[in-house]
Amino acid sequence: MTIDSFENFKRLVEIIAVLRSPEGCPWDREQDHKTLRKNLLEETYEALDAIESGVADELKEELGDVLLQVVLHARIADENGEFNIEDVAKVISDKLIRRHPHVFSDTKVKDSAEVMVNWEEIKKKEKPERKSALSGIAKTLPALIMAAELSKKAIKTGFEWPDAESLWECLESEIKEFKIAAQNQDKEEMEEELGDILFSLVNVARWHGIDPELALLRANKKFKQRFQMMENLAKKELRQHNFNEFDELWKSAKKQLQENGK
Repeated sequence: MTIDSFENFKRLVEIIAVLRSPEGCPWDREQDHKTLRKNLLEETYEALDAIESGVADELKEELGDVLLQVVLHARIADENGEFNIEDVAKVISDKLIRRHPHVFSDTKVKDSAEVMVNWEEIKKKEKPERKSALSGIAKTLPALIMAAELSKKAIKTGFEWPDAESLWECLESEIKEFKIAAQNQDKEEMEEELGDILFSLVNVARWHGIDPELALLRANKKFKQRFQMMENLAKKELRQHNFNEFDELWKSAKKQLQENGK
């Protein structure tokens, strides 16, 4: 499949321009970069859901929603005299060429690991003002994603666990400290220790090549499916069940979903 023209992309840019015009949509005209932050985040997560579903038509639609946000932000910037969608495309195109000298220049690499090393070195040259190894992480990232990014950046300096066993020992130690804080009913200490547990778990995920954010998204989806199946299978209101009945209902829901291939 090849792209013979960009007619539909141009059409999208023109539609956004109309929606933002005085004769356009009142809601669209009222938006700015800040009011659209939540929309961009939600559309991105919906695209992730579509990837997880494996349904091409769903992914196509959700990627369109993400593209809408990009074009809309570019239009707002254009109206402010800052930049336009062409500038956005040029910046990312230039960056891709600059960061892939093994493709667009004569640099030689042996594998993807070396590609990533070169990528980081090029980034350092592009951003000389970033003195800390932890610079460049967005402050608005969700906490779980930020923890993963902090961890990944830290290990690039050599700040890494010697082996998986030492990492598990750290996690177990943090759990013990949380239990002590819980026994003492020290809420502030419990919050701190729980944070340490979560950060340790992020490191466990990274060590084993697992994206913790995606793992949690899948767990959320699985829980939702099983809980809703429990609701369908229950012969009485859920609040009327005791623990043992809940346990049996949960197992039945899990079995039912597995038989349905979910």
